[in-house]
Parts: sequence; C-alpha cells; structure tokens
Amino acid sequence: MTVALPATAGQAKSLDHDLKKLRTCESGDRWHINTHNGYYGAYQFAERTWRGLGYRGRPDQAKPDTQSAAALKLHSRQGWHPWPSCARKEHLN
Repeated sequence: MTVALPATAGQAKSLDHDLKKLRTCESGDRWHINTHNGYYGAYQFAERTWRGLGYRGRPDQAKPDTQSAAALKLHSRQGWHPWPSCARKEHLN
C-alpha cells in the first residue's frame, strides 16, 4: 500500500509540524508511552487501528519513524478524524 505524500516540500514541512503538534497533544511527544487506556505510543494508536494499518506488536514498542509512518498512513486515509480532540485543540481540522 502506498501512502500519499505531500506534493511540495512546503506541504511536507507543514505536515511534519502538524504531526509534532498532534503527538505533543496526544502523548506529550513521548514515543514509548503506554497510558493503560488501550492507546499506545506518541500518536495514541489503538491496537486494532495499528494492526489495520499493517503493523505488528504495539505502537509504543515501535520506533519513532514507524509510528510517524503509521500516522501519515492513517492521516492519508482519514485526515485528522482519528484524533478529534487534539485536532480541534491544535486547529488541525
């Protein structure tokens, strides 16, 4: 499966900035966080979502690059909808 990438360097930089804001809101930018509420990693993925994106294990045990690739993949499919509270708080919608 391919992930849609931003068309320009400016769009890529903007998306990187938005992902940083998202993960700071979701997890305090902590890649290995396990909050014991069914969500894991910097982007607070549910295990079901993580597996649905084609990944194994738990998100909090994955490398940062893998977590960000998963977030990009999910964003390319659904926009900011999987992260409603932080997307709204960080004005990502």
